[in-house]
Amino acid sequence: MIRDREPIRVALLGCGTVGTEVLRLLEDQPEEFAARTGAPMLVTGVAVRRPHKHPEVPEHLLTTDAQALVEGDVDVVVELIGGIEPARSLLLTALRSGKSVVTANKALLAEHGSELYAAADEAGTDIYFEAAVAGAIPLLRPLRESLAGDRINRVMGIVNGTTNYILSAMDSTGAGYSETLDEAGRLGYAEADPTADVDGFDAAAKAAILASLAFHTRVTASDVHREGISAVTPGDIAAAATLDRTVKLLAICERVVDEDGTESVSARVHPAMIPRSHPLAGVGGAFNAVFVEAEAAGQLMFYGQGAGGAPTASAVLGDLVAVARNLVVKGKGPRESAHAQLPVQPMGKTPTRYHISLDVADKPGVLSQVAATFNEHDVSISVVRQQGRGAEASLVVVTHTADDAALSSTVDKIAQLPIVREVVSVMRVEGEPT
Repeated sequence: MIRDREPIRVALLGCGTVGTEVLRLLEDQPEEFAARTGAPMLVTGVAVRRPHKHPEVPEHLLTTDAQALVEGDVDVVVELIGGIEPARSLLLTALRSGKSVVTANKALLAEHGSELYAAADEAGTDIYFEAAVAGAIPLLRPLRESLAGDRINRVMGIVNGTTNYILSAMDSTGAGYSETLDEAGRLGYAEADPTADVDGFDAAAKAAILASLAFHTRVTASDVHREGISAVTPGDIAAAATLDRTVKLLAICERVVDEDGTESVSARVHPAMIPRSHPLAGVGGAFNAVFVEAEAAGQLMFYGQGAGGAPTASAVLGDLVAVARNLVVKGKGPRESAHAQLPVQPMGKTPTRYHISLDVADKPGVLSQVAATFNEHDVSISVVRQQGRGAEASLVVVTHTADDAALSSTVDKIAQLPIVREVVSVMRVEGEPT
């Protein structure tokens, strides 16, 4: 019988919003989890920095000595403390001593994933990390397992709830970035220090994980081109609306094939205008969604709660059940797949499109001078529109696809034209082939 089996002993590192929910669910549903895994699961300790801050945790479980807990008599270490250290050292200790690991630590995986995978391989243990990207959404396991027999060409998604809430609110209300960020903080969608979210660091770490899994290539956060949303203005939102588009902070990972057939990986995070008809355009509030394009499976979309205690705990517990099942049957989960070893393409060589707003002089020859500058850089124009007259004259240009470096140098050159008073805004355009 299940109850007669030796329990799966679990050490929990960190007991914040997610850890508290993980512990509660394990304690509230012991028979259910035992039935799912084939053995009882027993939490043997919870490592925290300030035990007095956790009255909800049974006192006999609390410890401040995470190292001793990891080195102790446990089978699985669940890491929810975040950051690089001490998480990295603790997980390496766990893996090297034959313990399996479940983690939600996207920053650690994006920077040191290969080191952790190697330790797991050497010791024959498991490392699962579904909760590291997109909270409750089952995303990494489909990329890692369900689509392992397919060829993925592109992964594009909204993977940060804070920035999606801000941009959605700017789109629906016409408010500016600063006031919308303040409102997000009051509602609990933004941290006291929102830098990791609004500057794109959080999304870049997730993009690195997605690219690594999708393209069987080691991609780190430093390989990901990163731009945040603090420069997005109500004018950008309004400009997108005139093209029947909306603005989203996107993580875009794609397989790029050069003219000679050479393959590489592009990984980037930046705001972009996408058509309102695109499935990602309707993702509002703090929700996440990821759009996957595969050769055999076609287009797939994963949508749901991207953060929060209960949703993220759901993903953590799903991993914990998978690890426990492997321990019961003496099996192993999926290993790192980095056999492709594709080079990471620099942003300058990545094909994209620009939406450019110019404050221009209202005089003859403006269009011809601007068009000539684009022509000099081999960048073709898809849409051009002049608005207003006199001091209010402006010019909007949407390009066809070109290398980002060519587009950027074109903008720099245009800014030097005497007839251009100011380059008001530049934003990439995604979501449809041109």
